[in-house]
Formats: sequence, C-alpha cells, structure tokens
Amino acid sequence: MKTRKEALEYGLSFPDTYKDTPFHDANWQLVRYRENKKAFLWTYEKDGYVNLNVKVDPERAYLWRDMYKSVLPGYHQNKDHWNTIVLDGSIPEKDIKTMIEESYDLVSDCPTKRIYDAVKKIPYGRVATYAQVAEMAGDRKMARAVGNALHKNPDPDGIPCFRVVNSKGELAGEFAFGGAGVQASLLEAEGIEVVNGKVDLKRFQFVLSED
Repeated sequence: MKTRKEALEYGLSFPDTYKDTPFHDANWQLVRYRENKKAFLWTYEKDGYVNLNVKVDPERAYLWRDMYKSVLPGYHQNKDHWNTIVLDGSIPEKDIKTMIEESYDLVSDCPTKRIYDAVKKIPYGRVATYAQVAEMAGDRKMARAVGNALHKNPDPDGIPCFRVVNSKGELAGEFAFGGAGVQASLLEAEGIEVVNGKVDLKRFQFVLSED
C-alpha cells in the first residue's frame, strides 16, 4: 500500500464509514465512523510521502514504532493514542491494514454499536430481555440504554429488535414497531407464542449456550 487512494478505499471498506475533508484542504482527507463521527484514518502528504494517522491502544503504540522505523508518534495528535504511518514501501501491506483495522475498532466501539451487535445474536424463534442484551453488550447496568438504542434502530431488517422483551416477557409499547400488535405479529411469525402481550421466557428465551 503506497497511495492515498488505496488507504482511503481500505478505510471506507469498513461498515458505516464515510470520507471527510474538514479543513477545506484537499491534502487532509479523513475517514470517519458514521455512528459517532470520529475519525479513525487521517491521510495527508508530507515530505514526499503519503502519511496515515491511526488511533492506537497506548500499549500497542510503541510496539508498532519499535517494529518499523516508518511508524512514528502521531503527527499533530496525542502521541500516546495515535501513530503516523509513512507509506514509503517499508511496511508490509498486511500490517498497514491491521493498524487501520485496529484504529477502526477503537473508534467504533461505542455502546450503541455493541447493543446492535448483541441483538443480532438473538436467533430466529427466540427472545432476550433488555438486561440480557445489555450483558451481551458488555454492561448489564445499561438496560435502559438498550431500550433507547432499539427505539432508534437504523436497520429494522438487519437488527431484530422485536425479539427483545422486558424482564417479565412483556412486549414493548404499541408505538415501538409502528402500531398495535406489530411486535406480536413478528414474533408469532417465528413461532413464538404471545399471550396477552407476553412471552413465556421459560420456553422462548435465548440461552447463550445455544449459540
């Protein structure tokens, strides 16, 4: 990988990303994560080479710098959390891609994304509680955040939030899925029995060991 085009194309290959030129200077082109608008890849030309700034775990920042002379402390950024990669041909492409991928993972690891990823794990014909989804997302205490995230679900077809119920097995309010009975209909279409707006968790709750 030696060109800006290659770096940008790889950065944009990750989900929910977009290119930005925030400084009104074509020399600075960034790739951001759409969910929180944070940049994980900065591209610019300096001293005759294309440079990339990538976010790093402080524990790995110096590892990469020790491995390659062309990996430097982040130019114009926090030196503990950012590295600069000089595309001078001395770094294997696989390692450049690994550093960009690690940067993306650090920037995109937000609670909402983890909640959506957890909901995607609920299999067909099963339900999970808000607390269970929160636990799957890494923090059982953010059950309320689960409700907020699902209410703003950007991809109902890909994120099956209708499979989430409360701790008693009760369905969400009628407004949640576009009208009365919609959630019940979606669940029943998957073979989940709904009685008086409630699902029997003993029969239909997703157990992690099933996955």
